Parts: sequence; C-alpha cells; structure tokens
Amino acid sequence: MKKHLVRFVLGALCVLLLLGHAARVWPIHFVSAFDAYLYDVRVRLGMPDTVDPSVVIVDIDERSLAEIGRWPWSRHLLADLVHRLTDEHGAAVVGFDVVFAEPDESSGLAVLDAISRRQLRHEPGFQRALAELRPMLDYDRRFADALRGRPVVLGYYFSGTHEARQSGELPPPLFPAGSFAGQQIPFISWTGYGANLPELQRAAASGGHFNPLIDFDGSSRRVPLIAEFDGRYYEALSLAVLRTLLGRAEVQPGFPADGAQLEWLDVVGERGRLRIPVDENGAALIPYRGHDHSFPYLSAVDVLRGQVPAGQLAGRIVLVGTTAPGLMDLRATPVSGAYPGVEVHANLIAGMLAGTVKEKPGYVMAIDAIQLLLFGGLLAALLPLLSPLRASLLTLATLLAVLALNAWLWTSANLVLPLAAMLLVIALLYALNMSWGYFVEARIKRQFTDLFGQYVPPELVDEMARDPESYSMEGRNAELTVLFADIRSFTSLSEGMEPKELAHLMNDYFGAMTDVIRVRRGTLDKYIGDAIMAFWGAPVADQDNARHAILAALGMQQAVAALAEPFAARGWPPLQIGIGINSGTMTVGDMGSPVRKAYTVMGDAVNLASRLEGITKEYGVAIVVGEETRRRVPDMTFRELDRVRVKGKDEPVAIYEPLGLTAELSPAVLSGLRQWQQALRLYRARDWDGAELQIYNLLQEAPDCRLYALYTERIVALRRNPPDGNWDGTTTYQTK
Repeated sequence: MKKHLVRFVLGALCVLLLLGHAARVWPIHFVSAFDAYLYDVRVRLGMPDTVDPSVVIVDIDERSLAEIGRWPWSRHLLADLVHRLTDEHGAAVVGFDVVFAEPDESSGLAVLDAISRRQLRHEPGFQRALAELRPMLDYDRRFADALRGRPVVLGYYFSGTHEARQSGELPPPLFPAGSFAGQQIPFISWTGYGANLPELQRAAASGGHFNPLIDFDGSSRRVPLIAEFDGRYYEALSLAVLRTLLGRAEVQPGFPADGAQLEWLDVVGERGRLRIPVDENGAALIPYRGHDHSFPYLSAVDVLRGQVPAGQLAGRIVLVGTTAPGLMDLRATPVSGAYPGVEVHANLIAGMLAGTVKEKPGYVMAIDAIQLLLFGGLLAALLPLLSPLRASLLTLATLLAVLALNAWLWTSANLVLPLAAMLLVIALLYALNMSWGYFVEARIKRQFTDLFGQYVPPELVDEMARDPESYSMEGRNAELTVLFADIRSFTSLSEGMEPKELAHLMNDYFGAMTDVIRVRRGTLDKYIGDAIMAFWGAPVADQDNARHAILAALGMQQAVAALAEPFAARGWPPLQIGIGINSGTMTVGDMGSPVRKAYTVMGDAVNLASRLEGITKEYGVAIVVGEETRRRVPDMTFRELDRVRVKGKDEPVAIYEPLGLTAELSPAVLSGLRQWQQALRLYRARDWDGAELQIYNLLQEAPDCRLYALYTERIVALRRNPPDGNWDGTTTYQTK
C-alpha cells in the first residue's frame, strides 16, 4: 500500500476539487459549462419529438405579414382575431406573446380629434358625425372590448438593471409585497418593464411576462415562473395562461420540511390542481418536446379570413406569437439555435399540464456530493491497486453505473442530477492512474522485458508488459501448438560449402523463417542445428494457436521458395524444408539448470510434432500436421496422408497435409482431393484394384507426386504379401 500512497493522495485531491464545485464552495466555470452541455444532450435524447395538440400556435408568420401588412397590425384586426378565436372557434385560453405598449392611431381618429378641436370646432354636423364614428375608429377600445370578459392573457416583458425604463401598466402581482419576507428566496429581480396600455391590460383576464432566463452561453433553459419587481411578485405568461385555464387558480408556494428554499408551486383552481417543480430562483426548466414545430401551427391570416376548419381550436390553449425573423422573437435553446419564442411558452405550458417539467431541487447538490464521495472515493482507493485491464474495467463499470443512475432519475423521477463533476472525476482518476502507470511504472516494464526478452519475441513481450501480473515463467500445463522445421539433406548441403558461406546462408534462412513465425504471433523456442522449434499459445494466450501455426508453416514454405532466386544469384543451392505440427496438452515454462534456462515446451504432443517433421519426406509433402491440429482449424482443407504409429507411441494417429483455406481452393484441387479420399477408403477396405485405379487416375494429373507413388508401391507389396486379419491400414515407424 505504501508504494501507492502518492496516487492515493492525488486521487483524493481530484475528488476534493470536484466536491468543492458540487458544494458551491469554489464554482468552476468549465464544469458548469460542461454540465449545461450534458443537460442539453439529455434534453435532445429524451424529447419525444412529436406534436402535442393541447397547445395551438397562431403564427404571425411571413405569409401573414405579406398578405395583411407589416407589424404592428391595426387593433381592429386583433379584435377580430380574438372574436374568432374565442367566440367562433371556442378556444379555452388565448395568450398573446406580444406586447401592446403604444396606442393604435392607424384609424386617423387622432387627426379628426385635432380638427374637431380647431378648424371645425364650431361645426355641429362634424361633431355629431365624429361622435358616431368614434366607437368604430377607436381601435384600442375595440380591442379592449374584445378582450373584456374573454379568457385572454396579455404578455409583457421585464428589463434589467441597465434599462430601468417603465412603460404601460403591469397586471396585478401574483403575490403582493412582503409575501416572502424573511425567507431569503433569490427570485429573479428586474428594474424596468415594457407593459401593455392600461385599458388593454385592465380589460384582459390576466397578464404574464415572457422573459426566459438567458444562461451564460446565450441559451434559454429556464423560465422564472415568479419574478420580483419593486418588492412585488409577478407571474410568467405560461403560468398566467395555466391559471386562466384552471379558472383563475390560486398559486401556493411549496417548501420542503426544513423550509430552506422554494421547490414547487401548487396551482389550485376550480378545474383542478397541478404541482410545478421550480428551482431556488422560482424558475422552471423548459421541457422541450422537439427541435421546433412540436405544436400545431396556424397562420394568423388564415384565422382572420375564416379559413380554419371548425372545431380545430375548441377547448384548446392558443398562443399568438411570431416566427417571422424580422420580428426578432427567435431564441437560442438546447434544441435549436433559432427557436420561436412563442414555442418556448407552449413547451412550458404543455409540460406543466402533462407533469413533464424536470425537477432540480436543492437536495440534488447533496446527491451529487454523495456520489462524488462514493464513486470517486472507490476509484481513488482501488485504481492504484489494479492492473491496467482491471482498472479500465472498474472505471467502465463505474461510468456505466453513474450514467444508469442519472438516466433513471431523469426518466423515472423527472430529476435533473448534475453529471459533469462525476464524469470529470472518473476521467481524472483514470487518466491519473494510467499516466502514472505509463510514466512511473515504465521502469517495471523494462525489468519485465529484461526477464522475458531472453525467451520471447520482443513484440509479444510488449503485449505482455501491458499486464505483467498476468504472466509467469513458472511451469504449467496448457493447450498449445508446436512446430518443427528442418532443412532436408542438410548434411550433404553443408559439406559442399565454405563455413563462412554456410553461416551467411543459415543466417538469411533463419531470419526469413523467424519473421514469418513472429508475424503469426509464434514464440520462437530455439534453433537446433538447422532445425527450428516454435510454439503458439504461450506465454500470450491464443485461442487460434493451431490456425496461426499452420498459416506460419505455409508462409515459411513460401518464404523458402522466395529465397531460391537470391540464393542462386550468390551460387548457393536451393533449400527444401519439412515441417511437422501438432497440438495438445504440453508443459510450458522456464526450464533448465541454474546455469542455463529456457522458456520451452515439453510433452508427448511435442515429441509427436518432431516425429511428424521427420516423416514429411516419406510422403513427399512439405507439411504434416497431427489429427488434433486438423480438428482445431475447421475453415482449412486437409489431405489425409495416413494413419501412423510413431516410435514411442502405441496408439495410431491420423496425419494430414494442409492444402490451404477452404474458401481459397480451386475446384480442381477439391476434385482431386475427393478422388484421393475415395482411393484411401478403397485401400483400407483392401480393394487393391479399386484403389490402384483411383491412384492411377490421380497420377495422370500429377505424375511426380510422391504420395501417389508411395501408395502404388504399398498396393503392389500388399498383393504380394496379403496382410492378416488385424491389418487396419496403419503404418508403423520404428525410427525417430
């Protein structure tokens, strides 16, 4: 444990750093920005992206502006719009995401009033006519009359500390001054406002502000349902619309048992009761449904011209707003960089009705701190003790657990749990321990390389050094594959060459063979004179060890053929090699005397491979593999050569020649193989004539094939001296 003390301390500091941020002792801007990004990702992944018909948006779109005229429109048109929406179509509530701060003088009434006071003040006829026309030409009054007695909510806006201008008339506050005295609730506070004309606001059923909160990155994620101005508390447009829908409902602030901070609002009215979660500022998270157009849109000009089908708006909430870019009501949101402001309110209203507004109460800070202590402490304590693989698995498991918990709280409990600090502490602890292992423990890797590098190819040593605790040089039994390769007629070859030339030839030969073995992930055991011994499956486990060994043998034969031309250019003779391969249980480990040891393999399976190499020339083939090796490589085609009983073994074994990957063999090769298999069956059934006929046909295609000639000779001998009843076609070899 002492050797890991530095990593324990550094890990604890990482946890402490992020814990301080979670507890708001030292807020870290980057972590907050990352949390906002992760919140946006969860919103986008979780939103249904469907159309909610509960709220309909009447859009003052570009088409409406083109056909009716530029904004602002005359109030008599808006009065007509209100009549159509409420009286004709039966909308339950109409909310205007528009402020009417200036009088409408488009009718010319102000000019006529001036004339009546000056030039025509003594004309009774003009005065009577003006009095009769006034109700028709006073568009603001017409609009106010249309609002009066109907469920219409007007919108307005608050402005910040740098713009304290006040215009229009605010609606009555939701809570009067002093309602939250002594509770220290950090409501969003404003110093100015732009509200509607007094006669319009007084005629409307209610009013609400349409200010979303703009976060540090310019994105709108929350709306303050309650905002403070001049000591009084005003509701948002979405809340005002909801209260009007529920029958001028009462709002009751909700506090947890300890009364520490505001956590929800209960909206209680004649038509029902709803609970809306809010944060410590009295703001609600906007439950975005989709990228945009998550609600039915109707063009305002279609409503005014009576082109909306009857019943489409009956009982619905209608919001009147704009998507026209020129009217500048497009906002940056987590789901889009240019999102219609009116749809922000629609999302919040629909979410409050459906109960899908996410919660972020004060106690999530405690949950975040607890999971940082729990998961962060676990990783800080365990990662220094684990191998890189196990450390990676533990980190991955912890990461998945944190993500699963967060996703479950998000979907099942509608709870927004901060995620950034937890992800960062996992990443920091993992990076710390991996970096420590890379830089500080490189010395251990070098020591390990010095130990194993005497016996194992460097590329496998590198792989083993990534997890040195998983490897040992102690002897053990394992399922491996071993290969022996020997140069044929080496004695006569060496006698005809100068020692120096022979050394160069062998170096080139061994170099080429070793490269092939290493490419196929083999462990080069030793050179035995002109022979090569290699094995697969240790010290690095290899489930395909038999396949890799056979591919290496085929590659070695190709490499020997490729040496023929450069050897001939130097006056050296061409080489031919025989290769024997066998698989099975072997003892592998560091074996030898105190003076000299070697990482090698031993056992009957090893001895059989050596015997198989020795009989390759008997059958005239380059490679002979044992029965177990063939069984382990099902995607390769083999030609059975014989059943043999080698010296030192009583049980016969089948031996095979690998022809190559089945998918790569030509039809001619496969046809010849079928003929040979038939010949072998006839031979073992003692049908000498049938076997001889099949082999004769094969010899026509390959007259130089030693295998076919061998069996022809055997058939002749067996005809001359028929075998006894115990003969099973097995060939016994008495020499090594």
